[in-house]
Amino acid sequence: MSGHSKWSTIKRKKGAEDAKRGKIFTRLAREIAMASREGGGDPESNFRLRLAVDKARAQNMPKDSIDRAIKRGTGEGKDGVTIEQIFYEGYAPNGVALMIDCMTENRNRTVAELRHALGRTGGTLADPGSVAWQFKRVSYFSIPAKGHEFDAIFELAVEGGADDVQEDGEYYEIVGPVEVFKTVNDLLRAKKIQPEDAELRMVPNQEMDLDINDTVQVLKAIERIEDLDDVQNVYSNLSITEEALVQLESE
Repeated sequence: MSGHSKWSTIKRKKGAEDAKRGKIFTRLAREIAMASREGGGDPESNFRLRLAVDKARAQNMPKDSIDRAIKRGTGEGKDGVTIEQIFYEGYAPNGVALMIDCMTENRNRTVAELRHALGRTGGTLADPGSVAWQFKRVSYFSIPAKGHEFDAIFELAVEGGADDVQEDGEYYEIVGPVEVFKTVNDLLRAKKIQPEDAELRMVPNQEMDLDINDTVQVLKAIERIEDLDDVQNVYSNLSITEEALVQLESE
């Protein structure tokens, strides 16, 4: 599979920017609340919540904040607000397909903000189903290479039923079908291997090639969408070259 390494590079860069702006705790809290709402507030019996809490702890999110997010999801919180997860479909400039993962307590606000952000960059929201067929969901893990051997990670991934393992300099990346997510995660956990990222994500069935300038234009549009408070992740079918990443970082 192509594109994972470049995607994770962008995600790590984005994560650093979010941390500087203080947004990362907000997004983590939403993930925890959503997981609690769907499967209850016990991380040991709620797999999705366990992952969300592990991710929050890895980012040094305070325990009190984690506990508040869990109570918010289970309805024990004081605000009484209900968060829901919604995937919106759209197009960035140059016809690049987008799947936009949002967590929100106000659909009308989220849709209005998405339309505005997309419109300002030359994109548009799309009808449900018009974009989703171009993507599939996969299990994705990113593990720091430091302190781990590639062969050991590869063997665990194969044992768990993963399709692909890549080495990306400082990270190992595991990709597999949705149904192997818990198995792979449990195998890593049993070996005390802590992924930096462990999630179900969308990957395109086929990527779109653009020249460097157009690629950078689309990446900037995606960054604008990611800056919206209700947006958790943005997935695209854009093929991203190293040259485009270098140009983006230089601007």
